[in-house]
Amino acid sequence: MKLYSYWRSSASWRVRIALGYKGIPYEYRAVNLVREGGEQYAPTYVAEVNPLSQVPVLELEGSPPRRIAQSLAIIEYLEERYPEPPLLPSDPWLRARARQLAEIANAGIQPFQNTPTLGYVRNVLRGDEKAWLRHFLDRGLRALERTARETAGTFLVGGHPTVADVCLIPQLWSARRFEVPLDPFATLVRVEAACNALPAFAAAHPDRQPDAPKGS
Repeated sequence: MKLYSYWRSSASWRVRIALGYKGIPYEYRAVNLVREGGEQYAPTYVAEVNPLSQVPVLELEGSPPRRIAQSLAIIEYLEERYPEPPLLPSDPWLRARARQLAEIANAGIQPFQNTPTLGYVRNVLRGDEKAWLRHFLDRGLRALERTARETAGTFLVGGHPTVADVCLIPQLWSARRFEVPLDPFATLVRVEAACNALPAFAAAHPDRQPDAPKGS
């Protein structure tokens, strides 16, 4: 099993957490999203790995190999293929809520901070990409905080990590990177501390990836 990943990609980070939490060994295949215009745009990558020119992509063994793109699709596959330990609660309503919280991050925050999105805001729309990013990060985190209060225990949905927590951690890292104040998000920050105490979450951190710049 191979994971096409970039050290600072929030979507790749999610998959690294899930793989580590479930104890699944994999080969890390680095894709540099910024060097020489981005390796994700190389013709062979577009043709053979991901026509959307993104990471992560999970490559399964076989001839020919099978590949899955999009972080939540990958995590759903891992949940079905390797159900223990689970990243979704057994209760149907709580499972739906975990997915809802994950999608707030996945659909309501992360797309606004993608490198191509920020480049379009800056170069085509001639806007302030940092103001854009901070607006949508704050907006999404406020929704996540308010929604999570209904189900949060030690983690966002009860006492065990779920896909919601997997998606939370990269977004809070991005918020700090872009200087979004976290004072309004007490629930999220508390849950973050619980997640970061777990080895799988700690090992997935960008600074611990083989393609992370030295001294990052």
